[in-house]
Amino acid sequence: MHPPPPAAASAMDFSQNSLFGYMEDLQELTIIERPVRRSLKTPEEIERLTVDEDLSDIERAVYLLSAGQDIQGTSVIANLPYLMRQNPAETLRRVLPKVREVLHVAGVEMQLTAAVSFLTILQEDSVSIHTYAHSFLQVILLHLEHRDAGVSNAWLETLLFVIEVLPKETLRHEILNPLVSKAQLSQTVQSRLVSCKILGKLTNKFDAHIIKREILPLVKSLCQDVEYEVRSCMCRQLENIAQGIGTELTKSVVLPELIELSRDESSSVRLAAFETLVNLLDIFDTDDRSQTILPLVKSFCEKSFKADESILISLSFHLGKLCHGLYGIFTPDQHLRFLEFYKKLCTLGLQQENGHSENQFPSQILEQEKKYISVRKNCAYNFPAMIVFVDPKNFHMELYSTFFCLCHDPEVPVRYTIAICFYEVSKLLNSGVYLIHKELITLLQDESLEVLDALIDHLPEILELMSAGGESSAQDSKFSSLPDLIPALTAAEQRAAASLKWRTHEKLLQKYACLPHVISSDQIYYRFLQRMFTIMMTNNVLPVQKAASRTLCIFLRYNRKQEQRYEVIQKLIEQLGQGKSYWNRLRFLDTCEFIIEIFSKSFFCKYFFLPAIELTHDPVANVRMKLCYLLPKVKSTLKIPADKHLLQQLEMCVRKLLCQEKDKDVLAIVKRTVLELDRMEMSMDAEQLEKDKQQNDGRPMSDKTFEKKRRDTKTPTLPKSVSISVPGPSSGTTSTSKEIKKSKLIRSQSFNNQAFHAKYGNLDKCASKSSVGAYTPSVSGLTKTCMISLTDDSFRTRNASSAATSFSPNTPLPSTSRGTSNSVDPKSSGSKDVQPRKATLKSRKSNP
Repeated sequence: MHPPPPAAASAMDFSQNSLFGYMEDLQELTIIERPVRRSLKTPEEIERLTVDEDLSDIERAVYLLSAGQDIQGTSVIANLPYLMRQNPAETLRRVLPKVREVLHVAGVEMQLTAAVSFLTILQEDSVSIHTYAHSFLQVILLHLEHRDAGVSNAWLETLLFVIEVLPKETLRHEILNPLVSKAQLSQTVQSRLVSCKILGKLTNKFDAHIIKREILPLVKSLCQDVEYEVRSCMCRQLENIAQGIGTELTKSVVLPELIELSRDESSSVRLAAFETLVNLLDIFDTDDRSQTILPLVKSFCEKSFKADESILISLSFHLGKLCHGLYGIFTPDQHLRFLEFYKKLCTLGLQQENGHSENQFPSQILEQEKKYISVRKNCAYNFPAMIVFVDPKNFHMELYSTFFCLCHDPEVPVRYTIAICFYEVSKLLNSGVYLIHKELITLLQDESLEVLDALIDHLPEILELMSAGGESSAQDSKFSSLPDLIPALTAAEQRAAASLKWRTHEKLLQKYACLPHVISSDQIYYRFLQRMFTIMMTNNVLPVQKAASRTLCIFLRYNRKQEQRYEVIQKLIEQLGQGKSYWNRLRFLDTCEFIIEIFSKSFFCKYFFLPAIELTHDPVANVRMKLCYLLPKVKSTLKIPADKHLLQQLEMCVRKLLCQEKDKDVLAIVKRTVLELDRMEMSMDAEQLEKDKQQNDGRPMSDKTFEKKRRDTKTPTLPKSVSISVPGPSSGTTSTSKEIKKSKLIRSQSFNNQAFHAKYGNLDKCASKSSVGAYTPSVSGLTKTCMISLTDDSFRTRNASSAATSFSPNTPLPSTSRGTSNSVDPKSSGSKDVQPRKATLKSRKSNP
């Protein structure tokens, strides 16, 4: 018997190993599941966690705080503000004593919850300040020195809010007097740190003599504390204290302490002293700034490169305030040195002399690099202040090279910050803004979308400044940058479109609406218009499509070349309004809404009215539904009597929707829309009315005749035979005749009927009506005399294969200008060149 081949043997071994492996896995799963079973609550535990449902909120809270578990007690304390709102007296009498007892032995989570709840009760004014101080203040003070630093800080934050509202007497007896002992060296560091923050808050609450006699001695003592954390903390509170004690005491008490702390052995204390001095620059006069503060700042800057990089970070961040506060004090030599110091900070970490030591570990190098990046970022943040410091006229000689380095910095945070400041820089340069054209192109072409997003926030203002800026002799050089600007703008849009950050893409398209004020309409037509069409038809993000649609409408609004206008209009109608995709037809309706907003009413009526209402016959319910929402805006573009024939078309389309719509959601919206249309007042064409008046048998129009004609120009209502199931008010007509009131009453009574009248219940019968009565656009005349033909020929749809995707500007557009007759030419309804799904109306002259 031959042995099995090696492959078979290995396969057998593998199968056996796999079997044993599966068994081991099953055993591991069993072991893993055991703790899960143990974690389930036993019946005894469930019994202990169960509370009688008949207990009131107060009784339940007292029970849970007395006999419940920690999580239940924490829940009660979290709901303490609710109990205070519902029953403050019982909560203070029965629940709060239990809370005090529980907090003595409570854990961190319950302590934090209590601090937040106490603050919420204060902010909601559930009780008076006197009651709050009597009931809650001692609990807050008791837990200020909790062994957990997070809990102590939470109670301290609550106390600082309480100090703002407590009366002076309560503050003095309950807080200030005990603070004298709490701030002594014999107390813990935590106690002295808390005392520093409380002193900074109390200074604004007392008079000058109390501050001088009781508070300032404590402040001096804490500024000279043996622990550097206490000295640093007290130093940062000196700003609040200075604002509370006034200029004189600040100069005599606070400034000497700051000078001494600025020479402290601890770098954190020196840093706190420097930042406090910068924030208090406005308080000191010119002599103090020049004789005391300026030497300190100079010494601080000179020693900063030798000290910790964290000092450089703070110094670079406060450079703008220093420039503003010390402006006019620097001598020319000091001015130059300070400027050179700023330039050096802008390139910190980029030059050879700023290289790393060979003895540094990789982690140290990485941490140092982060600090250098923070310094350069702060320099970019303060760049507008430095332009003011050197005067914008000297920008090219003094700061342009630094600006160039910041715009080309290898780190994104630096370029992002300078992109945010770009608009401020442009405003400060004013006529010299042409100097930074190239940097604008650089940031527009930046590989990081974060930089682009920061720049485009003020892109319209920047481009308008650049298009209008520059000296008269520099106009040619100003416009010579536009060939570089247009490719940069298009490349920026393409990068945004290719990314997943659609909000940046949307914002950029919205900002492109400023381009008609910056570049010519030909440049927009050939470089941007077609791109807007592509985005509208191919992009998958709805806000982006809408942004492209609105921007395209603005481009069209400022285009004065008739041939280009016709081409864009026809593209909108054929590729969107008559597109094969229902998504494109929805975007066409969005575009119609923007056109109504941006263009004149006559423009919309002339080019877009009929293509829009043709979509009442769209096979997709969502398109018809969106059109129904748009119909009130569409109707608002009409003027009577010039647009009577368009109103006729609109009424006919609405009638057909009511007769033929099968989608229940669309039908409900149609009924609501009809009520809204019925309530709308039509705008009248004054010139046309005057012509009718002059042609009225050569006689002036009487008041009665004019009133009748004015009533006739209002919106025609639905016929009485069409019932609407949505209740609502009837048309707001001014006529008081009994016949009008009766017709309204009948129509309002029919709102609750769900079936149409037998005259319109059968669509075939509706379609068989070939005769059309006289059309009188009055409130009740339409319901009595108008019978519309709804034959299939009236709503003819062109074959999809004949729809052209490209077109010539010479192709005729559907025109519905105000000068056309009141009824549509019957010949056009049979023409092959008529637009698809166009609604036509067959009418004949009415008998007198």
